[in-house]
Amino acid sequence: MAQTLDKQTSDKVSFISFIVPEFAAAFKMSMPEAYRYLVRYGGFDFLSEHWRALHSDSKYWALLDIYDVCRQNGGYLR
Repeated sequence: MAQTLDKQTSDKVSFISFIVPEFAAAFKMSMPEAYRYLVRYGGFDFLSEHWRALHSDSKYWALLDIYDVCRQNGGYLR
């Protein structure tokens, strides 16, 4: 028997599925590179915890906020 996700979980998964590829494109990374970068430098945890606030902002500012968290954790990009 298949279980369905509740609305909040579904919305969270949808936003993360949208923003990670956008992050990869914005910073000229492949999807696997972006995912590893976000996990390594705390961006994925930040995204997972604060997705509601991030999704209510523009894509530009959401990406900048996620990058800023990663940068503060040592994730400087070229």
